[in-house]
Amino acid sequence: MDKQKVIFKDLGIIEYKSAWDYQENLLQENVKIKSELRGLITPDPKLQTQNYFLFCEHPPVYTLGKSGKKENVLLNDDELAAHEIAFFNTNRGGDITFHGPQQIVGYPILDLEKYYTDIGKYLRNLEEMVIVTLAAYGIKAGRSKGETGVWIDADIPGRERKICAIGVRCSRWITMHGFALNVNTDLGYFDHIIPCGIQNKQVTSIQKELGHTVDYNEAKEKLKKNFEKIFDSEIITSL
Repeated sequence: MDKQKVIFKDLGIIEYKSAWDYQENLLQENVKIKSELRGLITPDPKLQTQNYFLFCEHPPVYTLGKSGKKENVLLNDDELAAHEIAFFNTNRGGDITFHGPQQIVGYPILDLEKYYTDIGKYLRNLEEMVIVTLAAYGIKAGRSKGETGVWIDADIPGRERKICAIGVRCSRWITMHGFALNVNTDLGYFDHIIPCGIQNKQVTSIQKELGHTVDYNEAKEKLKKNFEKIFDSEIITSL
């Protein structure tokens, strides 16, 4: 079976809402194609959904998932404005998280019917992609039981720290939103929230774990290669 083709785009530094709108447009285009295909007696080979993998960096912003609570943001609106931090309620899963400079935000827009119709497996594969990437830096990471994302020392009380947040949305088996991996991220921004709504657990970054700044672009390349392996896909820059 041929590998799935995935169109890669690096959006660079982009406002959160602009990236959200862009994802939503790609998702809706795919949903429309699926609707058209279901109405055909004979499938049209030219009418196919497209897979995308987007990278970007956001200016400082807190985003709240559908199951989140606004009280997990420890700043009021005036304080958010004073700190120049944006805030958005989103339609992804999960609770509150932070996006900012030197954090790799990845948004896969995938047609899971071309892979597997299993959201749990999809989330575990996103985690695995990050876990394998961190291993390349000598960082041993894993999962925390009952909690989505990638953690370090998840089984050691008092030492648990999250290095990558994950939250997704899926419509007609088309995904959007994704993951946020802290590379050289300013972790001070997490002091103003209860990250992912989880009390008394720390947040970390590759930089903090290694004790030095790492090459941001190199980290992106590692993630892309591991995405191809974990999802058995071929990344392309254009059709």
